[in-house]
Amino acid sequence: MAKLKVGIVGVGGIAGTHLPGWEASEDADLFAGSDIDPATLKRWAKKNSVERTYADPESMFADPDIDIIDICTPNNYHAPLAIAAMKAGKHVICEKPLAPTPAEIRRMIKARDKAGVLLMTAQSSRFSGSSQALRTEVETGVLGNVYHARAWMLRRAAVPIRPGFIMKKHSGGGPCIDIGVHILDLALWMMGNPRPVAVTGVANAHLAHQKGAFSVWGGAIPKQLDVEDFAAAFIRFENGGSLIMEVSWMLHHNVGDDVGNTDSQLWLYGTKAGAHWPTCEIYEANYKTQQHYNRKLQIKDSSVRAHARECIEFARAITTGGPSPVPAEQSLQVMAILDGIYKSQETGREVRLRL
Repeated sequence: MAKLKVGIVGVGGIAGTHLPGWEASEDADLFAGSDIDPATLKRWAKKNSVERTYADPESMFADPDIDIIDICTPNNYHAPLAIAAMKAGKHVICEKPLAPTPAEIRRMIKARDKAGVLLMTAQSSRFSGSSQALRTEVETGVLGNVYHARAWMLRRAAVPIRPGFIMKKHSGGGPCIDIGVHILDLALWMMGNPRPVAVTGVANAHLAHQKGAFSVWGGAIPKQLDVEDFAAAFIRFENGGSLIMEVSWMLHHNVGDDVGNTDSQLWLYGTKAGAHWPTCEIYEANYKTQQHYNRKLQIKDSSVRAHARECIEFARAITTGGPSPVPAEQSLQVMAILDGIYKSQETGREVRLRL
């Protein structure tokens, strides 16, 4: 069977982390690219031996030789590009967040169903070795009913200072959408994707506009930043469960030696046991002996990183006729919560969610 052919939209940024996945895939090959910057597109095509390039993504969508569109643009352009690609009959893998608002994701789901194609959100955190190991263990029921979770993704003076991240007209939001989408998706996935019903949250820029504010990724914070630098929320679920989430680009927080100047952690609390990610520790109790004990899962190391693995799994799902590895319906839950945080900030009240 011939390999699926992949076209990437937006080749200058996160697309670089996807390339190893397409190179390693047994089911797909990188075939084409599109970008609004001609010079960037030309350099990228030469470096990666890509012959077909398009200044206009819609022209690439019309290419009958292309099977998969990989969308790696700023957030606010995800939905229109994905919908156009699916209308052209292409399968779509789209960088997180799938779209900045629940309404746009609903439009994407409608377009997917009408076209009969696969749509996947590139939630890379699900595909790390530690995430896969803990999820597999949780699915055995070892934690019992997971009734509460705590999740954070905190950076210390690590603001991505490019316009695509810090300007709301491109991104739709700050760390809430940029990195909160990672840890929230991971938490919901580990909890079994319970239906969220309400959220109370805050989203402010306490540090970004202070005199001398800086990022270790590029110096002074640009004046164009008009999104939050911190967000926190309390989420309630239909099954009675709850979740506390905290995210920031520049919190005064000790991140230690974590990669990317980021401290990411998740705790799960169940009726039988608790768990922690990314250490993959399980906290259990023997009520007969009245003793607590901890154990640590073994994590299989892989030469294929998470951003690449998600691409491999998407192509495999198309080839085998399997479901999307990250269904849009789950991304709708995530974005409903994140959107609820912004609305709660505006109103100062709890926001009821409708899914």
